[in-house]
Amino acid sequence: MKKQWEKFGWVLMTIIGSAIFGAGYAIFLGPNNLNAGGISGLSAVIVQLVNPKGNIPLISVGILTIAINLPLFAIGGLKIGKRFFFGSLLGLGLSSLIMDYLPVALTLEPLLAALYGGVVTGFGLGLVFMAGTSTGGSDIVVRLVKLKAKNTNIGVIAMCFDVFVVALTGLVFGNVENALYTGITAFLCSKIIDMVVYGFDNTKVAMIISGQYEQIAQVVSDKLGRGATYLYSQGTYSKRDSKVVLVAVYPKQIAELKELVVGIDPNAFIILQEAHQVLGDGFKRHSKDSL
Repeated sequence: MKKQWEKFGWVLMTIIGSAIFGAGYAIFLGPNNLNAGGISGLSAVIVQLVNPKGNIPLISVGILTIAINLPLFAIGGLKIGKRFFFGSLLGLGLSSLIMDYLPVALTLEPLLAALYGGVVTGFGLGLVFMAGTSTGGSDIVVRLVKLKAKNTNIGVIAMCFDVFVVALTGLVFGNVENALYTGITAFLCSKIIDMVVYGFDNTKVAMIISGQYEQIAQVVSDKLGRGATYLYSQGTYSKRDSKVVLVAVYPKQIAELKELVVGIDPNAFIILQEAHQVLGDGFKRHSKDSL
């Protein structure tokens, strides 16, 4: 089952993420002349310029998004790979269709639309990035920049591109308030992307101080299936040399870990810390495409 998920799970994540992104735009942003930046936002600005008010639209946001994306896809496919290319085609097609054909507006209050639109579109894009694909457009540029700027969060890179689109939004729609609302959307979108990509990939690191360190390390291996590492230590009061058991576990294993340790040594010290992107045996493997 795990191997099947590793093989096809990215397709499902791309579909779900793209659908959420497209729905967030169609439900919150589009009806309020807001956008989440990027190529979809740029398309919305261009559509506003070329579609005369009160007339039948000459071009839709979704169709224009596809047209702008074609050369970007060619570059992305060459630089990042086939999986990214075909997955992004899927993401682009699905999100564009939903943006054009989901005729639902939950609110016409721009502040609510900016807040909820930023959260929803950011969550969708975060899932898509986790799948190793994109919804096209500036997402492709963001991934290409990420290959070079490895120490910069992907949400921050996305927000840098969105600032330009936010400024254009204010100019084209002739409304400074609209640009400010779009700025809220872009900011929230970038933060939610980082939360999804980096925040959900969390584990706990436990440092266990006990004289029964060998038994504890063994039971952690036997019962939890986790390897442990000894850190050599010395008590400041007793001056006695000892070992601290260091182990990384998933959050759902914390309760069992506590019970196992206390069952061996009720007086043991257990120090728990947050950890993100733990790489290695039993956790994720690092690859050149890692975000």
